[in-house]
Amino acid sequence: MTDLSIKLTGIGFRAVKKAQEDNTKKGIPNVCCINGKIVYQLPNRTIT
Repeated sequence: MTDLSIKLTGIGFRAVKKAQEDNTKKGIPNVCCINGKIVYQLPNRTIT
């Protein structure tokens, strides 16, 4: 990876992490894909 790619990946990672934290504070579940399955992380941090 080039230095630019590494920097952009880091920026994207931090932005996603902040958005997930904001969603949790607002009571909105986070949606992601684990092993091809769509899962939800509820505001109390449980995964369904």
